[in-house]
Amino acid sequence: MTDTPRLTLVTTVLDSPAPRNLAAFYERLLGWSREEDEEDWIVLRPPGGGTGLAFQRETAYVRPVWPAGPGDPQMMTHLDIEVDDLDAASAHAVAAGAVVAEFQPQDDVRVHLDPDGHPFCLFT
Repeated sequence: MTDTPRLTLVTTVLDSPAPRNLAAFYERLLGWSREEDEEDWIVLRPPGGGTGLAFQRETAYVRPVWPAGPGDPQMMTHLDIEVDDLDAASAHAVAAGAVVAEFQPQDDVRVHLDPDGHPFCLFT
């Protein structure tokens, strides 16, 4: 039996045609600060450290469709964000620049789309 090497997930990366704009949205939404800030690569980290969120330029970016139908560009990943108050958190997300998705699959989850169309879920 082989020993498993130490593996640590440190960052989730979202592609964007305008990574600085998308990073600014998530700064407003999460209240995190920039750890790295380059033209094509921005990393946000929560206060006190932990897994971060990064944004990289993708010139061929295609906005996903939620929910996707046959032939639609599919989301490749989404973020789940736990909140204390779903209505207040949803209002905050909209004020930060998100839109509430038309399709909502569950009562205790609110699906939003960030400015580049990446879905994210707020849940209690």
